[in-house]
Amino acid sequence: MITKSTVDRIMEATDIAEVIGDFVQLKKRGANFIGLSPFANERTPSFTVSPAKGIFKDFSSGKGGSAIDFLIEHEKFTYPEALKWLAKRYGIEVEETVDTTVDREEENRRESLMIVTGFAAKFFQDSMWETDEGQSIGLSYFKERGFTSETIKKFELGYSPDQWEAFTSTAIKEGYQAEFLEESGLSVKRDNGSMYDRYRGRVMFPIHSFTGRVIAFGGRTLKSDKSVPKYVNSPESQIYNKSNVLYGLYFAKKAIREKDNCYLVEGYADVISVHQAGIENVVASSGTSLTADQIRLIKKQTSNITILYDGDAAGIKAAIRGLDIALEGGLNVSIVLFPDGHDPDSYVRSVGTSNFLNYINGNKKDFIEFKTEFLLKGSENNPIERANAYADIAKSIAIIQDSLKRSEYTRIAAYKFRIDERTFLSVVNKVILDKEKKKHQEEERKRFSDNNQENQPDGLVTEAVKSDNKDLLSDFIEQYTQEKEIVRLLLLYGNRMIDWDGIANTYIGPFMIAELSDVTFDNEACKIFVEDYRKEVENGVLPDEQHFIHHPDKGVVDISVTLLATRYTLSDNWYEMHKILVTDEQANMKATILGGIFHLKKHKVGQILENLRNELQTTHNEHDQEILLNQYVRMKKVEKHISDYLGSVILK
Repeated sequence: MITKSTVDRIMEATDIAEVIGDFVQLKKRGANFIGLSPFANERTPSFTVSPAKGIFKDFSSGKGGSAIDFLIEHEKFTYPEALKWLAKRYGIEVEETVDTTVDREEENRRESLMIVTGFAAKFFQDSMWETDEGQSIGLSYFKERGFTSETIKKFELGYSPDQWEAFTSTAIKEGYQAEFLEESGLSVKRDNGSMYDRYRGRVMFPIHSFTGRVIAFGGRTLKSDKSVPKYVNSPESQIYNKSNVLYGLYFAKKAIREKDNCYLVEGYADVISVHQAGIENVVASSGTSLTADQIRLIKKQTSNITILYDGDAAGIKAAIRGLDIALEGGLNVSIVLFPDGHDPDSYVRSVGTSNFLNYINGNKKDFIEFKTEFLLKGSENNPIERANAYADIAKSIAIIQDSLKRSEYTRIAAYKFRIDERTFLSVVNKVILDKEKKKHQEEERKRFSDNNQENQPDGLVTEAVKSDNKDLLSDFIEQYTQEKEIVRLLLLYGNRMIDWDGIANTYIGPFMIAELSDVTFDNEACKIFVEDYRKEVENGVLPDEQHFIHHPDKGVVDISVTLLATRYTLSDNWYEMHKILVTDEQANMKATILGGIFHLKKHKVGQILENLRNELQTTHNEHDQEILLNQYVRMKKVEKHISDYLGSVILK
């Protein structure tokens, strides 16, 4: 059996458009790709791939799902074979094991680390909001930084008391095991075996996973003692790999997809201040140089990245380091440096949202312009430095995979350097050839190493872990039923905050689940979906669309992909051409969400009334008829109440 950590690495690395592009000719259309169905004979493309959502949908055959589902359908792979194919494509080593009690304990260990980290996040929040020390030190610091209470709560910021064992003793008293406190980095073991708090006296920045669970922390000291590290970050663990996490991505991913651009900053405060200013498509590499894994996380949401760094020497060097990694990852890169003495945090607080965006748009440079200016600065009369600059730029251009882009950047760079384009092209081509030669040599060495191991005993046995599921959806493109509408609303808007009737700090998903507690779902896939959503919410997790796209139940996957995939989108000039206004359901979220809930309830009440009418017709006992009639009258009142409520909500 392939280990879960390997599966996670494969899924994080996989670009569904790249994978399916190996088998289907795809063309870009907006944020998605389209092509002719590989499963049906058609002339008009109905096959859609959404890189942002990580799904494909074939409207001709009804098939849909993740990259793994595509390989299983198209190549007839088993689930493990599809995973191994993807692992080979992305250069990921596959770890396999026999499914034993040890493996289940290992998964339980990961979950235990998640649980103890979640407990710590709540402890730090409570310590800040509910204690005099937390309010006077932690909360006042965040308020001085300009963070609002809403922002502080949204990012789950907190404070660790300035005591040696405040958190550790509380956690152990609550029943959390010392080994998990130590492994998560929350507590540190002394030589005598006792434990103390790692983050004492620090304001706390929780780091969230892509799905919103707290997996690590960054703790900032407020002391001026130079011997005390300014930041202390969680060590790496089974649940936290710093090179594969972007701070703020959980809160930014939707805005990144909508804006088709990702702002990359350096620190926690940069992310929070810019996000609070209404510019939500912002993340940070925080505590590590930008990595290829982090670029892949961004690439899943957008192909455009704008690096926002300080204008000092350290900021410029950081921007230069991140540039080539972003280019190699296939991103379109722009760079903005702020005036000396400013970073994104201080600048947005100083000038406000509008001026901040105006500054970015007015000072944004593509990587060629930025790098040539930086490398040629002060080298006008130094031919050696200029030659080194040529070589450095050529290396960056050679990284670009798209040949048309590479050709255009070669032309621009030659013009800026004022050298012959053919001469500079030869430099770029030499870099590419050297890189290919090195790659070929490495492949030969690996092939030689693999050949030497051919006669070794077989490794651990693999098992097929994908079982057949009943076909829970007979038709993928019929009009949505009321139950499917609830699933659609949870998928699209469950992670949004409620913005009506003064309701505060409540997400739409948990609100809907609570409102539907008295409703029984008939559609099997919808029933499994809603029940799973309920369990996740009860465990403190707000599941996103990826949770259901990769759900073990095929019916849930099918309905999720169908509801997420949109075959047609209106063009920007639709209204000008046709003078037909199409209502945006997001313009009145109260009507959209409550309408979905109460239309379903009205439908269920209608079913109950129909059953009561049937029973009244077949029941001859007067006492039983009286009971049924009373029930019928009560349900008619409920039906009228729902109808009246629906009318008032929809009309507002």
